[in-house]
Amino acid sequence: MFNFCSLYSGSSGNSLFIQSENTNILVDAGESARKIENALSSINVDAKNLNAILVTHEHIDHVKSLGTLAKKYNIPVYATKETWEAMPDQAEKIDPSLQNTYVASEEFKIGNLTIKPFSISHDAANPCGFSISHGKKQMSIATDLGYVSKEVSDALEKSSFVLLESNYDPEILKFSRYPYPLKRRISGEFGHLSNGDAAKLVVQLAKKNLNTVMLGHLSKENNFPELAYKTVADELINAKIDSSSINLSVASRNKPSNIINIK
Repeated sequence: MFNFCSLYSGSSGNSLFIQSENTNILVDAGESARKIENALSSINVDAKNLNAILVTHEHIDHVKSLGTLAKKYNIPVYATKETWEAMPDQAEKIDPSLQNTYVASEEFKIGNLTIKPFSISHDAANPCGFSISHGKKQMSIATDLGYVSKEVSDALEKSSFVLLESNYDPEILKFSRYPYPLKRRISGEFGHLSNGDAAKLVVQLAKKNLNTVMLGHLSKENNFPELAYKTVADELINAKIDSSSINLSVASRNKPSNIINIK
């Protein structure tokens, strides 16, 4: 068993779930504890059975209930040293014995899952994505990145499933009500990934091992699920890649996705 479920994914809150036969991992806790508990319950998982919470970075839409969940259920939490330092309000809620530090590019194990963090470009202390392996199967999570570096593309190329950011459409962002500095931040190299950049990466990965991709972390103001989907689908067609060979979906910001079995 090697399953993935997006509990919540969007600019308002993010939390993802990965499961093997004996290991349950939450990636980020950016919604309220009650919402995350209810989302897990809806897929027949009890929060008390979580073995760890991995933290990508310290922004509130990724750590909103981190301290509450860790304290309530005695869950070990893994974050970079810089991320721990950047979220003191969360850290003070978590017993020091539960605070673990990981280093980008250094593998570590939780249960029978192998976690390899990789650095991403975002305006946070030391943000990371994750490639997670179970036996010979690998999946990756890459959101909150301003651009696709070689480190990111290399980290993803062996994965059959990727949860990939497709945050905004450049034209919608251009004419949105956002102030100009925020627009520059979103579209900059330490911001978020556009639909077009996500599509180019999907095409690149489709020539490797990718067979399933879920687009996530969509902006509520500067994107539409249908547009993100169409941008990627069109890019696959333009690259003459059989779209039926790629299982493409878009994560919801408000409810759990279907459970994806990593193959």
